[in-house]
Amino acid sequence: MLDQPDAIAAATRALLAAREKPDRWHVMHQRWEQLLFLHWRWDPEEIQRTLPTGLKVDTFDGSAWLAVVPFFMRGIRPRFFPSLPRISNFLEMNVRTYVRDEQGRHGVWFYSLDCNLPLAVWTARTFFHLPYQHAGMSSTHTDDGVHYTSQREGTDASDTFRYLLEPPHGHAEPGTLEFFLLERYLLFASSPRGLLCGQVHHAPYPMAKAKVESWEATPLTLAGFKHPQRPPDHIIGSPGVNVRIYPLTA
Repeated sequence: MLDQPDAIAAATRALLAAREKPDRWHVMHQRWEQLLFLHWRWDPEEIQRTLPTGLKVDTFDGSAWLAVVPFFMRGIRPRFFPSLPRISNFLEMNVRTYVRDEQGRHGVWFYSLDCNLPLAVWTARTFFHLPYQHAGMSSTHTDDGVHYTSQREGTDASDTFRYLLEPPHGHAEPGTLEFFLLERYLLFASSPRGLLCGQVHHAPYPMAKAKVESWEATPLTLAGFKHPQRPPDHIIGSPGVNVRIYPLTA
């Protein structure tokens, strides 16, 4: 676990190495905008019980972390293809935690990724083996902030997030909690071939304080966790980054 200085330093080196631009071809371009990261401290043993063989829970200050992250997907397109307004822009909200694999790679494990574009759901499930879910979602983004709603298909609960991001104030410093939570460039996915690793590349997130008027923890309960019964333990936002997506590897 990442509680001793040497362990934190080793994990920081691994995270820094993962954000270097890969020396291989990417397959997709994306832009992620108006991200809101709502994090709760969680019992590492409880998180570990939910992970597939080959993954270990990452901790910081003795705690695992669960997150709900609503945001906007913009300009999504395969490499060499233009973006198309009706299929390149949509909404997404994920539930995630932080893990490392047997090779010592530190990344993200997704419990769910709600999305309001059926084509995106099919593509991510088929080619990236990620647990995307169909959802009815809507949003407005004005000078007063973001009003974001989501209702997963087949459920009764409608989640509402209202937040305003302040101007960005810099990037996460290595060794900090923000660095641990945000500087993640690898993801893991279960596939018929076993556990696979995907990589993204983007500039470090420009961080912004977030004024949150309303939030929901229902996505955590849909993932099988108990309701935390408290506000998020850590809140941060980002105006967004341009992203390159790379193929899954073993």
